This record gives sequence, C-alpha cells and structure tokens, in this order.
Amino acid sequence: MSKAYLVLDDGRIFEGKSWAAPGRTFGEAVFQTGMTGYQETLTDPSYHRQVVVMTSPHIGNTGVNSTDNESKKIWVAGFVVRNPSTLTSNWRSEKDLEAELIDQNIVGIQGIDTRALTRHLRDRGAMRVGIFSGEELSKEEMVVEVRKTSQMSGAYLSEDVSTKETYIIPAIGEKKFTVAALDLGIKGATPRALAQRGVEVHVMPYNSTLEQIMAISPDGVFLSNGPGDPSTMNDVVDLVRDILLEQIPIFGICFGHQILGRALGFETYKLQFGHRGINQPVIDKRTGKVEITAHNHGFAIKAPTEGTFNTVFGAGEVTHLGLNDGVVEGLQLLERGAFSVQYHPEAAAGPHDAAYLFDRFIELMLRYPRAKVAI
Repeated sequence: MSKAYLVLDDGRIFEGKSWAAPGRTFGEAVFQTGMTGYQETLTDPSYHRQVVVMTSPHIGNTGVNSTDNESKKIWVAGFVVRNPSTLTSNWRSEKDLEAELIDQNIVGIQGIDTRALTRHLRDRGAMRVGIFSGEELSKEEMVVEVRKTSQMSGAYLSEDVSTKETYIIPAIGEKKFTVAALDLGIKGATPRALAQRGVEVHVMPYNSTLEQIMAISPDGVFLSNGPGDPSTMNDVVDLVRDILLEQIPIFGICFGHQILGRALGFETYKLQFGHRGINQPVIDKRTGKVEITAHNHGFAIKAPTEGTFNTVFGAGEVTHLGLNDGVVEGLQLLERGAFSVQYHPEAAAGPHDAAYLFDRFIELMLRYPRAKVAI
C-alpha cells in the first residue's frame, strides 16, 4: 500500500496508507462516534461534502449490503479509519466495504492515529481537510490545496441531495394520513417509519411551492435532515412560515429542526465540532427522561432554554436539551401543531429511544385536523 496523507487547513498532517479509491478529495473534517452503522453513515445525504473520521478503530467487519443503504449512493467526501477489517463476517453481508468504496470512487485513508485526530478536531473545531492518496505533492502544496476549498459555513447544499421529482412511499396497511415530506437530504428509513404507521408519504423536492404541497391535501408536513448551513435556506424558511399560516401540523428533524427554528424567528450558529454518532444523551425537559439518540449536525439553534418564548405563531418552548453541552435539541409551539428535534428518531443507525416521536406526529395530526384547527 502506498502512502497517503490527511491534511488539515491549520497545517497539521497525518501520514497513513492508501485505502479505498486513490486520488484526492476535500471536505469538512468531522468525527463520528458510532461503533456500528457505518453503512448508514456513508449513505446519509447529511454527510455530503464531509470527510468522516470514524472514532471506532475497527471498521468494515460486517461488510455492506443493499438493505441498509439510506440513499442511492455514498455521500461522504472521504472516509478515515484506523484499522479496516481484512475479513467480512456477517450473514447479511453482500460485499466488502473497501470494494464498495472503490466502486463509488470514495477516497479513503487508513492507519492514522484517529484518536489524536479526533482530539485535535475536538479542541480546534471542525475544519477543511484533504486526503491525498497517490499524489506527488509537497506538504506545503497539499496545505495550499486544502485552503483553496470552501468552508461549510455558508454552504447551500439541499439542491445537491434533494429528489428532483416527487415520489410516494405508500402506507403499510390501512392509509390513515397523507404527509408531504420536504426532502432536504432525507434518509430512507424516515418515510418507512411513517409508512409503518399508516402514512402515505409524498417525498417532495426541497424547492417545492406551497401550492404543490397543498395540492396533495396533506394532513401534515415533515421537514427532513440534510447537509449545509441553515442560514442559507431563506426560501425554505419562508415556505415553512406559509405552512404554519395554513395551520398544517409540522414535524422536523435535524436540518428540518433548524429550519423550523429559523421560521419561528431564531438564529442558528455553527458548533465547534458538532454532534455525530449514535450515543448522544438528550433530556426531555418535560419528563426528565434521558434518551440516547443518533445525531449528525454541525449547526444549532439559539433559543431560550428556560420558560416559554413568544413568536408570531404563538407561544413555544424548548423541549429537549443535549446533556453534553446544553445545545437545544427540541422545540414546540404550544398553540399549533408544530414540533422538531435535532436528532434522528428513525434510528438508522442508532438506538430506538426516540421512535415515539413518529407516534407523537400521528397524535398531532389527529389533534389538529386542518378542518378543525382554531387559533
């Protein structure tokens, strides 16, 4: 195996060995703390333009299969592991991980000290990075190439990952509701979770209009996860405000949570290194219950965490907080059917502590049928 280099924009360089596809790639360096679920991570559109560092040292032992993909392709810009498995041993495995990365031309690197890299990103913050595998450049030239690339702040990426045409996931069993899911980078497990609850899900492009949404007479609107900077999403924020005025129940997760927060008048900000993994503790302020949850976000909402707040759509409150750093992890309107969480209740991959949130969305659509809503 030839040498490969991981180069950060602050000048630090890690030397490792070539793995997956050779070449060069650039993105934002982030670390992911999950010990399992690497296939779901790779195919999550929220990781578009990010170079993912796996903190678990041993990756690849279960191979890959066609069932666990969260989208039609691998979205990560690059993949960093300490010790990739040389053997695949799982009854569901259909292919070797490295072979899949090569087939999709994903540049990777192995053999670096991922613990040291993670500590560096935790202390200095997520930053631009490049992987150079089989490249004949000096260390100074590699740093210059990394610094030429754009940062995640200000990135408008929904158009890259969203569906171009609306498609429908039919309800399983009796159809009870119709939901318009705005695709900001949706994962496949999310509409499946709704379909299992009798919801017919219309997955719609990120730039859908209010008229297009209203044309399907939705009982609710779902705002999906996705990549990029929420401060750039003014058109979608305006759309969500129009939906709120139509008094249609709304459920948002991850990027959708940030969009709803902006629609309510709050600002967003970039976290130092973000939350990415399937072991993040969150407390429900209303019950005191602690949930272990799956996260993938680098931005968060600035909102008051004590008491209630006022918006043009009525009073609201922060419902969930991250126990590691106090980040706002959930909010709701008190007088209308709208709520959101920063994490991923579909558990792909991840724990199932938050699966009840889909049931809460169902309850919300029952409580606020559009024909009977009153302010």
